[in-house]
Amino acid sequence: MSAFLLLIACPVLGWLSARYRWMPEGTRAGINAWVLRIAFPALVLELVPRLQWDDRLLFAVAAPWLTVLGAAVLIPWIGRLAGWSRGSVGALVLTCGLGNTAFVGLPMIQALAGPEALGPALIADQLGSFLALSTVGVVLASVYAGDRVDVSDVARRLLRFPPFIALLLALLVRIAGGWPEPVSAVFHRLGETLTPLALFAVGLQFRIGAWRGRGRLLATGLAWKLGLAPLVAMAVAWGAGVGGMPMMAGVLQAAQGPMITAGILAQEHRLDPDLVNLVVGAGIAASFITAPLWFLLLN
Repeated sequence: MSAFLLLIACPVLGWLSARYRWMPEGTRAGINAWVLRIAFPALVLELVPRLQWDDRLLFAVAAPWLTVLGAAVLIPWIGRLAGWSRGSVGALVLTCGLGNTAFVGLPMIQALAGPEALGPALIADQLGSFLALSTVGVVLASVYAGDRVDVSDVARRLLRFPPFIALLLALLVRIAGGWPEPVSAVFHRLGETLTPLALFAVGLQFRIGAWRGRGRLLATGLAWKLGLAPLVAMAVAWGAGVGGMPMMAGVLQAAQGPMITAGILAQEHRLDPDLVNLVVGAGIAASFITAPLWFLLLN
C-alpha cells in the first residue's frame, strides 16, 4: 500500500510544486538529468548482472515493439479515413506508439507488482521502448516531417544514451560474474532515487493543453495506447504460453501512457506540438488509473 501511495503522492507533489512555484527555476532539468544520467544507469548496473535469463523475457522485449508497430499501422489508416493532417497523424503515432516505460513504467510496476518485476520491466524498457524510440521512432519522425532519414544520427543517439552505455557495461559484468556486493549496494541506493524523483519530475512538467476540437484525435490515440495495445500484448502472451513476471511486465509496459521523450522528438520535428502536449499530459494522467486496472485484470 505504501508503494502505491508513493506512486500517487510524488506526481501530485510535483504538480503542486510547479503550480505554486515551490521549487527554483531549473529544478526540473536538474532532476531529469539525475534520473537519466545517474539513477536510471545505476538501476541498470545493479539489476542486469543479477538477472536470470528466461526465454519468456523475449515477450517483455517484444511488447513495446508490438505497441509501436501497431500504432504505425492502425493510426495512419484511421487518419486517412478521418482526413487528419500528416503532422497530427505523426504526433499520434509517436506519442501513442511509444510508452513512458522508464520514468513512469518502472516506478509503477515496482509499486504494483513488487521489486521482482523490475528486471523484466527494465529489459522491456531498454531493449523494447528505448531501442524502438532510437530507431523506428527517429525514422517515423523524419518521415512524417518530410525530412531525410540519417542512419548515422540514429546510431549516434543510441551510443550516447547513458542507460544504453550502462546496459552494455552491465552485460559485460554479468558475463564476468557480477559486481562485488559493496559496489552493487551503492548502485542499489542510487537506483532507489529513480522512483520518487522520476514521478516528481512527471508532476513538475504535467500540462493539459486545450482539447477543444481535438477530442477524436485524443480518444483514438489513447484508445490504442491504454486499451488495445495492452490487450494485444496480453493475447500474444497467452498465445505464446508466456506467464509470470515476464507477462506481467510486458503487458504493464504496453499499458503505460505516452512517452515524454517521444513527445519531445515529435515537437522537434514540428509534428503538431499542441496535440503532442495534450496527448502526453492526458495520457499519463489516465494511465495512473488504467494501468492499475490492467494489473488487477492480470491477477
